[in-house]
Amino acid sequence: MPSEKYDHKQLRSLEMEQREAQYAALKGRAVALLAIGLLVTPLVPWPGPLYLYFVLSIFALLGWGAWFVGNKPWTKVWHQYAFVTADFALMSFALIYPNPLLPLDYPPQLILRYGNFIFFFVLLAGLTYAYQPRLVLWGGLSAAFWWSVGVFWLLKMPGTVRLSPNDSSLDEQLIAFATPTYIDLGTRVQEIGVLLIVSGLLALAVKRSRAVAIRQATLAREKANLSRYFSDTTAELLAGKNNPFSQPREQNCAVIFADLVAFTTWSQQHSPALTIALLREVHGLLGGVVFKNNGTLDKFIGDGLMATFGTPEPSDNDAPNALSATIDMADAFEAWKQSNSIPGIENLTLAIGVHYGTVVIGDIGSRDRLEFAVLGDTVNVASRLEAATRQTGCRCLVSADLVAAAEQQASPSDISKYTNRLEPHAPITLRGRSGETAVYVLR
Repeated sequence: MPSEKYDHKQLRSLEMEQREAQYAALKGRAVALLAIGLLVTPLVPWPGPLYLYFVLSIFALLGWGAWFVGNKPWTKVWHQYAFVTADFALMSFALIYPNPLLPLDYPPQLILRYGNFIFFFVLLAGLTYAYQPRLVLWGGLSAAFWWSVGVFWLLKMPGTVRLSPNDSSLDEQLIAFATPTYIDLGTRVQEIGVLLIVSGLLALAVKRSRAVAIRQATLAREKANLSRYFSDTTAELLAGKNNPFSQPREQNCAVIFADLVAFTTWSQQHSPALTIALLREVHGLLGGVVFKNNGTLDKFIGDGLMATFGTPEPSDNDAPNALSATIDMADAFEAWKQSNSIPGIENLTLAIGVHYGTVVIGDIGSRDRLEFAVLGDTVNVASRLEAATRQTGCRCLVSADLVAAAEQQASPSDISKYTNRLEPHAPITLRGRSGETAVYVLR
């Protein structure tokens, strides 16, 4: 089979799938052995089943041993092949060697008349859970080898009768078939041939399943990564696209910048562990608000964040969603301060700046490292508004452009619950920009 090349992330995903599948195979093996034990109990004269129970227990131990060793850091590839070889060697021995507890005196060659060969396919089917086509092929070859060894041993026993179909008459064949020590070589060859064909087909099916498992695991990982930045709906959309940001484009969106004021002073007075703990709580709180309002978490910036509403795909509710997220952030942060016991957080405030306008979105970076980016004057204005909260003494500055866009996109009854929380502020001059910017503040 041609070699398969996957990156380390795909291989890691496949290993996780293999471990889960092997555990499922271990449980399936236990159920199959139990079923076989129940099956032979009424079919085999007593006390013959006791010997078979012992053999089934060894099969169970081999299955557990293969799973146990396979999940250890020191496991080697050849360990799996060794357990598979042992499985089929034991199966051949159990099917061919006479049961010593049977109260019957019959020649060993007669065992081939009972059709026990079909139990090989139970073991072979169990190998498909490993997502390793070569292991399935090895299982088929092992089964063929050990079964051939067992049949050869029976052929060499005294009194064995065998005929060539081309050199014997029908009467001779019927007489031979009635002889307990007769071995039909043609049937034995067919058994081995069918076993090898089935193992090859199963290996091809496993190869296909392996590719599907890798693709599904990769898609799940990519979707999980997208969910860290985008809402679930947007993550679903992007997961089905190939290179969604390769072509930059202009579109309207809302941009929020939020930042913890006085955090630097607070962090100097507390341990690094407590500082990280606080940041995780605040980031989690604010990020949850962004996703709840169908926004995109663009990035965490130290003790703050940047979020966008309308990227990567714009909607008819981006401005109202951003306005809702702004108010929710401010309220959630105040509620968090009141309910939290972290010392000194009463001196922290959350500064928020939000603006609506045209941005450029797309991938930036090098061929080896790309990053989704939202750029443009709208981003700069939102950042300047957040910084201007220090000079105005307001915890939140909302541009008039965002309020106007929200009033256009939402009905008066829907938008009133947000605008009622805002009041006009005197126009302000933003650093690095000419002219004045009309803004609202949060009550």
